Amino acid sequence: MPLFERPPLETLAPAKDRWTPLYLEHGRLEVDDSSVKWISADGLFCRLPVATVSALILGPGTTVTHAAMKACAESNTPVCWTGEESLRFYAFGLTPNHTNDMPRLHAEAWADKRRRAQIARAMFKMRFPDADVEGKPVKELRGMEGLRVRALYTELGLKHGVTWKGRNYDRQNWDTADNINRALSAANASLYALCAAVICSLGYVPALGFIHDAGTLPFVYDVADLYKHLTSIPAAFLAVRQDPKDEGDLVRKLLKQRVEEERLLQRMPKDLAALFDTAEAAPVQAGGRPPSALS
Repeated sequence: MPLFERPPLETLAPAKDRWTPLYLEHGRLEVDDSSVKWISADGLFCRLPVATVSALILGPGTTVTHAAMKACAESNTPVCWTGEESLRFYAFGLTPNHTNDMPRLHAEAWADKRRRAQIARAMFKMRFPDADVEGKPVKELRGMEGLRVRALYTELGLKHGVTWKGRNYDRQNWDTADNINRALSAANASLYALCAAVICSLGYVPALGFIHDAGTLPFVYDVADLYKHLTSIPAAFLAVRQDPKDEGDLVRKLLKQRVEEERLLQRMPKDLAALFDTAEAAPVQAGGRPPSALS
């Protein structure tokens, strides 16, 4: 295939029809006989259907060849790098979308302070339908969010018999964190990777957040927060209840189950389209503002 030539759009599976991410560690990702192959540290290998997964999540001890990354890019499949046991989310390989309509629309909405506040309120309303967000600034929304999330942690702690002392840990001394904080970080890191995969596949801009504004992935954190109460948070508490000594495998398995039960890959593209008030499969041109459904 000539350099920079991408497969026709109709030949690629859209994000909503793809499988949940694959997590890989301690091995090598390469191309063999025109397919992407994973070779583990102990010599076992398998071929990966990269065109049908939402993302490849690479943990410690992994190496990739240029050809493997090229194959993932041509399949519009993001690759994400995480820390040990997926406890940290480091980076992702940005794959270009087939058009620039969505990033232009996203940037236009972000640059307009009124629309930025409207989308932030719509995000909060999506998570807490009973909340009164009319006219509230983002700073106040963050405070409301903190109260509700802390209440959810307490509720799930009581439900699953897990001791909850608060969401706190020292990143420089991870071994001092308790089991539930470890589980939450592992589940959230994998959820961030999934959200980054969908965001990039659809053409949104990870760096332009509406509630979060720090770092390089604020929009990824915005989107992940829409689904944490349905996926990563309950998965973490259930994992600690079932196995307090879980090193990450169980919580990722439970997260995958929650993602599938909530049909997150089918739901996320629709939710994002609703937030930006545009068609899911055919984004409007950024030069023409769509009628606002958020005002």
